[in-house]
Amino acid sequence: QVQLVESGGGSVQAGGSQRLSCAASGDTYGRRCMGWFRQAPGKDRESVATIRDDGTTTYPDSIKGRFIISQDNAKNTLNLEINSLKPEDTAMYYCAAGPIMGSFQQCSFLYWGQGTQVTVSS
Repeated sequence: QVQLVESGGGSVQAGGSQRLSCAASGDTYGRRCMGWFRQAPGKDRESVATIRDDGTTTYPDSIKGRFIISQDNAKNTLNLEINSLKPEDTAMYYCAAGPIMGSFQQCSFLYWGQGTQVTVSS
């Protein structure tokens, strides 16, 4: 089992920055892959950043350059820095974790936090 607790959300003006954190605990095998997702009202949940235990990061093309995912292994913390915030970044942001599975070595996100709200005003 893996437990995840997000923090750092809030209200911010467009153009600003926000740093989200996720405190992780539990089985290390279940945390080989960690990521951030977001879900805006009326929209599907989408991945915004992923990091593997070897340090490999992945971002969708639409976000690349503004979001930075990082991991502090000593503190068991996953971070997400969001820069040049836009109103369309307003969403609930979720931390997720899971093992790497299958012949294609894909992340399998089995564990989810409760989410932290980010609201961007214009």
